[in-house]
Amino acid sequence: MTGPLMAYAADQLKQRFTVHELWKAPDQAKMLAELSTRVRGVAGGGSHVRIDAGLFDALPKLEIVANFGVGYDNVDAKEAGRRGVIVTNTPDVLTEEVADIAIGLLLATVRQLPQVDRYLRAGKWLEGAYPLTSSLRKRKVGIVGLGRIGKAVARRLEAFDLEIVYHGRSRQEDVAYRYYPSLVEMAKGVDTLVSVAPGGASTHHIINAEVLAALGPNGIVVNVGRGTVIDEQALIKALQDKTILSAGLDVFEDEPRVPAELIALDHVVLLPHVGSASVHTREQMGQLLVDNLVSWFDGKGPKTPVAETPWKKA
Repeated sequence: MTGPLMAYAADQLKQRFTVHELWKAPDQAKMLAELSTRVRGVAGGGSHVRIDAGLFDALPKLEIVANFGVGYDNVDAKEAGRRGVIVTNTPDVLTEEVADIAIGLLLATVRQLPQVDRYLRAGKWLEGAYPLTSSLRKRKVGIVGLGRIGKAVARRLEAFDLEIVYHGRSRQEDVAYRYYPSLVEMAKGVDTLVSVAPGGASTHHIINAEVLAALGPNGIVVNVGRGTVIDEQALIKALQDKTILSAGLDVFEDEPRVPAELIALDHVVLLPHVGSASVHTREQMGQLLVDNLVSWFDGKGPKTPVAETPWKKA
């Protein structure tokens, strides 16, 4: 285990396997050297250890990396594929939870719910009503990354009678929403961006100063995907200069470190990466991680291999 997992999953792993907790080792390199010929599986997630060529070199007997989370940008899956190492993630089980938080974050940002709460608690309602806020009415939403979670967000947005469009790597023929091959052009055509895009080199800083400027002064950005998708410094400047109206963020570039400039802005809503952070969903994620490892070592293959390491049953 490269980092701590919730007890629900960790206890199951310890019942079935011999588990070595890498993050607890005073000398991680020494532990890896001692275990180099014994470790066949890795349970990982988060940013405790980058799972890449260095770790693969240290563990030549490695067969599978089970990642806790649907996003696996902490794992060099392409390198794993080249070496014949299977990588799994935890799709589907967190889709609805993250979609819920995306909608909640959008509403909280548009209607300034945290700010209104603080206003009441400070006793300011006694002095007068809270100023009028912006609204979801007549907004047009562009979804960045129309995967499982993006589609779940879109279904929820339909209930608000909002127009929905999307940007991604390619057009999806089975989707009725308008597709924009250019993110800048989509930003020009909408006033709300909801990013559910995964991390990695292909999405790094795709929401940049040009996109934010195209979004305009009534623009709102919500991000529940990966923090690296947004150029954080460009976003801060756009918020400070009122190039856009506001932002609701559940993810950041260098978690858990959030720029002081963002925290100082009262017209944004900031959450500490809690999109899937319910007991129900995290237990399901942990169970799928365990199930992938158990299935693999029972000779049944992985349950949810990622695209870079496909699996065909022999």
